Amino acid sequence: MGKPQPTLLGVAAPPVVLAVLLLSCSLHGARAEEESASLDTGVVRGEAGLLNSSAVSIGQSGVARATWYGAPNGAGPYDNGGACGFKNVNRYPFMAMTSCGNQPLFKDGKGCGACYKIKCTKHKACSGRQETVVITDMNYYPVAPYHFDLSGTAFGKLAKPGRNDELRHAGIIDIQFTRVPCEFPGLKVGFHVEEGSNAVYMAILVEYENGDGDVVQVDLMESGRGRRGGGGGRWTRMRESWGSIWRLDSNHRLQAPFSLRIRNESGKTLVARNVIPKNWRPNTFYRSIVQYS
Repeated sequence: MGKPQPTLLGVAAPPVVLAVLLLSCSLHGARAEEESASLDTGVVRGEAGLLNSSAVSIGQSGVARATWYGAPNGAGPYDNGGACGFKNVNRYPFMAMTSCGNQPLFKDGKGCGACYKIKCTKHKACSGRQETVVITDMNYYPVAPYHFDLSGTAFGKLAKPGRNDELRHAGIIDIQFTRVPCEFPGLKVGFHVEEGSNAVYMAILVEYENGDGDVVQVDLMESGRGRRGGGGGRWTRMRESWGSIWRLDSNHRLQAPFSLRIRNESGKTLVARNVIPKNWRPNTFYRSIVQYS
């Protein structure tokens, strides 16, 4: 366990490259599968009772299996990215406390950015202490209904002091998890204009959303389009490209500055007015002045 995995890309990619992205965590999980027969089956428990391999919402908890990949003290992929498209997950606010998630956690990318408290209790090296991790990557071949393929850093954090290498050596462990609201102190929601964006194509990565932590819809409003007597503009739905990246293919030259509207899993919306300036550039991060409370 812990064998380095293929490097992930942080930019929009063609299908062949996306296949590599999806396999980065999953190859590791497939190797762990043969070791998992004696471990418990993961079942999530929420207020409505038991949910078998269903998507997890805020407050729900259950049991899962955890593996790890990448460097023992790393953030997972060596480019510090992942299939969600996030960049620099080794730095604040993620601080390498990241994880791949299988489908009920990754949700075809709509689970990107969701936060979970996890702990391990059965292995003799487990501390039993809760740690918070963020879904930043995908696990395509799970070893359980709920499978967290953790960064080496996050996996080691579950151990008693001085016993993180011992726990990593176990390779696959039982854990308990609870989905919790995300908290990114001092940060507002950010938007990264992806490489390849141009006058008729816009790809946006959304990150650092408090609360649900995830985004299920993004809309873009151009400057001056659809205005009526000084009223608001017209919102255009963006399509999910991959991970937490949303795209708009336009039949005309897009008119900046752009406002962006995001909606999270709970249905709460947030509007960042004119957050992408008139002189925007590809491969550039723009921070808003708004955040979920």
